[in-house]
Amino acid sequence: MVTSLEIAHTTEMEKAMLQNHGVIFAEYEAKLDKRLQVEQEREKSHQDSKHIVNEMQRQVHR
Repeated sequence: MVTSLEIAHTTEMEKAMLQNHGVIFAEYEAKLDKRLQVEQEREKSHQDSKHIVNEMQRQVHR
């Protein structure tokens, strides 16, 4: 089982990860539980965004 990743990232990506998820890339790469938490948060955010877009489209096309 792979538990560590090596992801090339920029300082901007590092800053965004810390601001949005409270995790630095080193921790994200090293800890499976942190990766799962971050990815679950990303998926929820994506689903929420899709819901908002769909609702706006529904309202526009009344």
